[in-house]
Amino acid sequence: MKIDLHTHSTRSDGTMSPTQLVQHAIINDIEILGLTDHDTVAGWDEAVASVRGTLQLVLGAEISCLTETHQSIHMLGLLFDREYQPLQEALAVSRDDRIPRMKKMIELMAADGIKITFEEVLKFQPEGATLGRPHLADALVAKGVVKNRDQAFAEFLANDSKYYVSHIAPTPIEAIKLIKAAGGVAVIAHPYSSMRNTEMNIESFIDLKNAGLNGIEVDHRDHGAAERKMLRELATELDLVITGSSDFHGTGKLNEIGENLTAPDHWQQLESQANQRRVVRK
Repeated sequence: MKIDLHTHSTRSDGTMSPTQLVQHAIINDIEILGLTDHDTVAGWDEAVASVRGTLQLVLGAEISCLTETHQSIHMLGLLFDREYQPLQEALAVSRDDRIPRMKKMIELMAADGIKITFEEVLKFQPEGATLGRPHLADALVAKGVVKNRDQAFAEFLANDSKYYVSHIAPTPIEAIKLIKAAGGVAVIAHPYSSMRNTEMNIESFIDLKNAGLNGIEVDHRDHGAAERKMLRELATELDLVITGSSDFHGTGKLNEIGENLTAPDHWQQLESQANQRRVVRK
């Protein structure tokens, strides 16, 4: 069984609409697909309407978080009730603050002679999508500054870049508590990604576990063999579910759908920890 719990559509920074994403998953024999756009559930209804055949759809969001030391962490919230208002309010605050954050990044780049306007960035933001650095990357590509999104992040937009600006976001513990209060499950996404420059240690994971963390995304393109081994051992020690996902963005990243997968037994364990079954089936 092919289970990919972490993908993105044009409702955040993916390049496929929710309908196209679902169709792409079906073509590639994905049997359980997670839709996890950044800080939004805007693509849920379209994705649900597109489900066909035996595909099972797991609805969620990738929630931006900031630690108390301003490290950027992403938390996958899956199977939560979208009507839970405190969670939706927190996501709305994060989305709204992405606008002044983008303007500040553009200002910093302009000071170094990299001329991009906010209006140029908005041309690459689909209507209703969560504004993010990938849209700035697309504008840089269009201007000929870089060849693709990966180069844009490597040279200008990564978390350790002089142009990086954070935005308002809950702490990881706050995000977990919101997800759990909404009846869902929380999985920390790519915690050792080199693009995020996180410095999480065993104590950090214990704190998240105590707050209600359900799983760790271990198998991810941004994790090498050493990171995967370390995280697998950590998840086992803390009795956390181990997931693997593509973090597919369409043509926006090199990641291919289904390139990393979650084992069926771990998925079953994860789904059982939600307060009710919310997987969409036809």
